Parts: sequence; C-alpha cells; structure tokens
Amino acid sequence: MNLGIQNQWFIVGGASSGFGKATAEKLIEEGANVLAIARNSQPLLAFQSKYPENFIILAADLSKPDTLKMLNDSFDLSKFSGAFINAGGPPAMRVMDSKLSDWDDAYHLLLRWKVALTQMLIPYFIQNNYGKLVFVESVSVKQPVENLVLSNSLRMAMVGFVKTLSQEMAGKNIFMNIMAPGYHDTPAVQRIFRKKAELSGISIEEAKQNLLSHIPTGVMGNAGDFASLAIWLLSPLSNYVNGQTIAIDGGASRGSL
Repeated sequence: MNLGIQNQWFIVGGASSGFGKATAEKLIEEGANVLAIARNSQPLLAFQSKYPENFIILAADLSKPDTLKMLNDSFDLSKFSGAFINAGGPPAMRVMDSKLSDWDDAYHLLLRWKVALTQMLIPYFIQNNYGKLVFVESVSVKQPVENLVLSNSLRMAMVGFVKTLSQEMAGKNIFMNIMAPGYHDTPAVQRIFRKKAELSGISIEEAKQNLLSHIPTGVMGNAGDFASLAIWLLSPLSNYVNGQTIAIDGGASRGSL
C-alpha cells in the first residue's frame, strides 16, 4: 500500500529502541525521511549508518527544555510533515509509595515537554496547511494499570490536551491521535514485570505469565505491528481519524470506549 509519505520528513522520539525504532524503520521503508531523537547515541549512529540518505539524529533528552531549544534552533521545522511523540515513562509505584517529588518529575517526563513540542510545531503546520501528530501514551488511559499511579494519572492529562487541540485545529488540515499500547515486547515493559515480581514476591517470569493471562490474545504485542499503525496515522490515508485514543492491547482493556 502506498501511504503517500515518500520524501516527507518526520520527527521520531525515543528512536533508539522499542516503538520509536520500529516506527522510524517503517517510515524509511515507505520512502520517508526521519529525524530520530533519543538519549542514547550509539543505537542512533548504527541506525544512521544503515540509512545515511534519509536519517539524521539528535542525541538528546526530549523532556529537557534545552533539547527543544536545540531542535528549534538547529532544524528547519517547516519541512516536517509530522511527529511521533514518544518517550519513556515514570517509575512503577503505588499511590502511597509516591512522593510529591515523584509527581513533579512525572509531570516533566509525561506532560510538559509534549505540550511545548506541540506548541512549537503547530505554527509550522498551520503555515503549511498540513500536519500529523501521533502521541504514544498507554492503555492505562483506558483502564488503570496496577502499580503505575504516575502514568495512570498524568497520561490522562495528555488525552484531554490532544482532544482539545484536535478540536481547535479542526478544518486546518492538522490531525492528531493517541496510541495507547498495552503489554508489548519492548524494554519498557520489563519495569512493570520487575515491580509486579517485587511486590508479589514471585519471579519476573511468573509476573510476566500472570499479566499475560489477562490478555485475551495470550501474547504480548509486537513493536513492528504497532509501528504499522503509527505510520498509517502519520499518513494522509488517516485524514478522517482525528482526536482519537486507540488501544493496542490484545483486547485487554474491558471498557467499550
């Protein structure tokens, strides 16, 4: 299928592994160009050597204001058609184990920089009369995940932000959606297994099998499959999908919405 994104430029966050890496790879396979951002430069350099013509890197932490300034100062943001807004999550913990400093850190990690980056990109999208944003949050916005109070709480704020902005941008040919992954075979999910094992006094493998038993498909998701949906949402083919939160969780969330 031709997604219509050949030669377009996209920003991809968290591009050194997991969802970000898989999405960057699939964008390039479709003939698009990628500005890949991640804290760890080594995987990015290896990636760049494989795709030298259509892959540039920025080794930095997107949650830091200095990174956003560097992005704005060093690149012509008017050439970008969209962004895959993705980064890591906060530590796993229960409500009464959390401190106010944990909430402050989680606000910066999960919310503040995404708002700042979005506000940076939107004027260029308006100028170009086109733009696509895909935010990676968590299935916790559909159904709270055990021991993830910070993620459960602050990712919901991103849902409200994206829904509001999608309505404000309606009619301007600017589209945005949220992908809400459940358990996928990525490095990030291991922290959930470790925390569950620690709190339950069981092995990490037992914790994994316990969680998998609650997924109707019986398996964890694949980052490549996730990325296939992400690049479709970044393409013109998804222009009638806007302001939605889409669960990719093997049917684990039980709600109807």
